[in-house]
Amino acid sequence: QVQLQESGGSSVQAGGSLRLSCEASGYTDSPYCMGWFRQPPGKEREGVAAIYTAGGSTYYADSVKGRFTISQDNAKNTLYLQMNALKPEDTAMYYCAAGPTNRFCLDTLYYGTIGSIADWSDSADWGQGTQVTVSS
Repeated sequence: QVQLQESGGSSVQAGGSLRLSCEASGYTDSPYCMGWFRQPPGKEREGVAAIYTAGGSTYYADSVKGRFTISQDNAKNTLYLQMNALKPEDTAMYYCAAGPTNRFCLDTLYYGTIGSIADWSDSADWGQGTQVTVSS
């Protein structure tokens, strides 16, 4: 059974940094793409960053470009999100997700963006989330 387990969420002050981790287990083959998503209080889930694991291409939401970095450690089957210069508007539950197939990843990331939340929600594997709270 596949499982994604996020960790690293915490409460920090604006301007601070956090690194989120997402450990993947139970996969016969490593996912071809993975992403970080967040859901602020009272709002819909949104994409933050994604990575095509085979080639290393990365994709970011405009709101986090230059502040967040997505990366992977294949040896540890772990996805990371380094978050710097955090803002109160970054407060959210953060989730990681894994694309189910290479076809899904190529189609979803084709236009150089994270892709449709609906597509990820319908098809990807998801973790349980980790809370990030940024105070001003």
